Amino acid sequence: MLAFELLLQGLVQGSIYALIAVGLTLVYGLLRILHVAHAGLFTLGGYIGVIVTNATGSLLLALLVAMPAMGLLGIGIYRTCYQPLLSRPPYVALIASIGLFIMMEELFRLIFGPYGLSFTAPPLQDPVAVFGVNLKEAELATMIGALVLIGGLALLTLRTRIGTASRATVTDPKMAEAFGVNIGRIRDINFFVGSALAAAAGVMVALLNNLVEPTMGSVPSYKALAIIVLGGLGDLRGTLIAALALGVIEAYGTIYLGNLLDRDAIAFAFLIAVLMLRPQGLFGRG
Repeated sequence: MLAFELLLQGLVQGSIYALIAVGLTLVYGLLRILHVAHAGLFTLGGYIGVIVTNATGSLLLALLVAMPAMGLLGIGIYRTCYQPLLSRPPYVALIASIGLFIMMEELFRLIFGPYGLSFTAPPLQDPVAVFGVNLKEAELATMIGALVLIGGLALLTLRTRIGTASRATVTDPKMAEAFGVNIGRIRDINFFVGSALAAAAGVMVALLNNLVEPTMGSVPSYKALAIIVLGGLGDLRGTLIAALALGVIEAYGTIYLGNLLDRDAIAFAFLIAVLMLRPQGLFGRG
């Protein structure tokens, strides 16, 4: 029973990693840019979730506000920060993204205070039994919500003209443009979708921890970058599997290796070990 409980806990955490890392994968697949500032959108989404929920009592409304707001902000970041740098080497955009993320953390500290915000009446805290294991409603809602959002992304990618155009743009942007694909529009859509998913992850983390604070995006951002490498850069399927695997490894490692390594150290040790054996990632070519 302990093993099953750890599996569920790992899937909860892995679902959050997946929502964050998928946005990074979408951006890297299109632009070959490591979008570190994505973690700032994750944090701001959490703040909006707490503020709107405290004001209205509705977590659903908080998600409906945070996701499109962060989606639009993601488009703004692309147009103002990345688009002017597309002709430069990739490390230039990476440096700009890191600087933007640091600036966002300081702004959060100045605007919201250094100690973070919490829900005045945390929603979804009652226990619920799942095959004999007690979880909080918030944990179950996180898994279901992540599944719905990622399933929606899969349908968008595989079953719509936008998804077809996006995949064509990743494969050969010049050829896609020659066939009438609006490259700028596809990039806007990818930034919107990825940023909205990051906002949903931020709200879920705030719900699980009953806390959102200025630096809460730091560690998830590093893990998400490692996850997209582990999954094979630009590979959505590999990113999802790597994110869930990381969450499960962390859950089991915290119990069985907790005397030797903390949770984050366990995660990075696992990632390093895998990449030493397969540097191109789980589904990378080569």
